[in-house]
Amino acid sequence: MEPYQDLSRSIEGRTALITGAASGMGRATAHLFARQGANVAVTDLKQDAVDAVVKEIRDAGFTNVAGWAMDVSDPVTIKRVVNEAADHFGGLEILVNNAGFAIPADVGEESYEDSWEPTLNVMLSSHQRAIRAALPYMREAGWGRIVNVASTEGLGATPGNSPYAAAKHGVIGLTRGLAVDLGREGITVNCICPGPIRTGITDRIPDEHKEIFSKRRVPLRRYGIPEEVANITLSCVLPAASYLNGVHIPVDGGLTIKNA
Repeated sequence: MEPYQDLSRSIEGRTALITGAASGMGRATAHLFARQGANVAVTDLKQDAVDAVVKEIRDAGFTNVAGWAMDVSDPVTIKRVVNEAADHFGGLEILVNNAGFAIPADVGEESYEDSWEPTLNVMLSSHQRAIRAALPYMREAGWGRIVNVASTEGLGATPGNSPYAAAKHGVIGLTRGLAVDLGREGITVNCICPGPIRTGITDRIPDEHKEIFSKRRVPLRRYGIPEEVANITLSCVLPAASYLNGVHIPVDGGLTIKNA
């Protein structure tokens, strides 16, 4: 019988870049990773919002953090920021593709195209661009963890949301394809599918509607909080998660398994 192998559950000293980290799940992930000892590159669209999160983390006593404004719809900016973050911290081994937004879209309206292009660009194309920019550093380290944040909309769909659903379905497909391509190099690619979470995207939903939806659709009978998603993301990037590859994990309180 083989002896027990003690696999590390620490990301201390690893460097992680998180997109969309100025709010919601990205912000919670940045806080959590810093508390776990990782070097954290906080990125988001606006520098002042990034700076605010960096200050929060430093004020909490964790100095292993820096921030960059990054428009994930711009391939040139993605490559520049990934390179600058890797240079700043001396490498890059963890990437969390979290940036996103939601634009309602009616397929019968001319404005549909105005939603389709930016949605696919920000929530699908940007993922592969950030991954490709980070790959040289992961290959140099001989180790990497990539987590793409999709949605339960990647497992189904709701009315008036088809560009978003298409992007999130694509994220799951991209995750699977790159898991096959990169696994031989010790780089894993996995996907988180959050359900109803209290973030900026869901802030516009009245609390009474959240409560009605939760009691009807979610076995836990509530919306989740960003920290609950962040902790599952952390589980995917641990050294001990070395045989987890190409999966999508619903973090949805049981939403996707409830029949009625």
